[in-house]
Amino acid sequence: MTINLLPMATQDLLWQVTRNPAAKTDAERAELLKDPGFGKVFTDHMVDICWSEKGGWHRPRVQAYGPISLDPAAAVLHYAQEIFEGLKAYRHADGSVWSFRPDQNAARMQRSARRLALPELPTEYFIESLKQLVAVDAAWVPNQDEASLYLRPFMFAKEAFLGVRPAAKVNYYLIASPAGAYFSGGITPLEIWLSTKFTRAGHGGMGQAKTGGNYASSLVAQAEAYENGCQQVLFLDAEEGTYLEELGGMNVVLLTRDKKLITPDSDSILEGITLASIMQLATDRGYTVEQRRVSLAEWRDGVESGDIVEAFACGTAAVITPIAVLRNNDIEIRMPDVADVDRVSLSLREELTGIQYGRVADRHGWLVKLSA
Repeated sequence: MTINLLPMATQDLLWQVTRNPAAKTDAERAELLKDPGFGKVFTDHMVDICWSEKGGWHRPRVQAYGPISLDPAAAVLHYAQEIFEGLKAYRHADGSVWSFRPDQNAARMQRSARRLALPELPTEYFIESLKQLVAVDAAWVPNQDEASLYLRPFMFAKEAFLGVRPAAKVNYYLIASPAGAYFSGGITPLEIWLSTKFTRAGHGGMGQAKTGGNYASSLVAQAEAYENGCQQVLFLDAEEGTYLEELGGMNVVLLTRDKKLITPDSDSILEGITLASIMQLATDRGYTVEQRRVSLAEWRDGVESGDIVEAFACGTAAVITPIAVLRNNDIEIRMPDVADVDRVSLSLREELTGIQYGRVADRHGWLVKLSA
């Protein structure tokens, strides 16, 4: 076991790096990387940074991956004061490791923290935590096509206190999990279940925050989708049940024949970093981008008239997936058949993943190097 003290990027705080004495051997790691799946295999180390009301952010550490000790009265277990993020590290052809727009993940985590009454982790701390973890676990970044190292930063209230107030002690953690290609057998358009019984979030709620409660509330609707042969669920707004919101973990986009991309907007939709990047790439191509309220009727009527020619879902894990049909027991919106080579959605996906993996020029300066 080795302990190194490394200066933090922008502050006098020192990173303590303690190597895992039980780290996987090269052979063990290589075997796991052959088929890691998603979220099942984890690297040898994790990041831990403490926060307290009196001391602020302190004691940044890289340590062995393992269980977290919690007092049974820890506030997160009782009041769900918790947030998280998700992004990836990509290995380029020269062996270097990069992340994609981590400053935007840091900013979104800060917005989530404000909504959940948690302390905001500065952007430089956030990015430095990625670099520190990748520095010791770089060998875990896969080099197969479309594989990556999924990075999961999360923060929760750790104070042991049963009073209902913001916690005075919080911890930020970062773990990492190698992920294989999301579509190992090729991209298949999704069948989406339209939920009219459940909603994901409401006006003034936590919809714009990336917090576990939002995902917990979507699980029963997602199970209903699976039971009906669909891969994802789409939620409508909580007030009228008329306007599109988002999928269980992805944003939705409609494409018109007159080169317009339309995506729903409301204060209960999580702002998507993949979505924003796609919209920028589409704008670069001369497409018009509209982020506004979109009714279910607009989607249905647009497909019937031929005005809407594609629909797709987008998010960190899958990047972009075409939508084949939206349905439930009362409605079915079936998208027109489009050859893969003619799908604008897949062309945008190819460009975006090309940037992420260093195959396409990064015109907007989105990439940040994590390791040489």
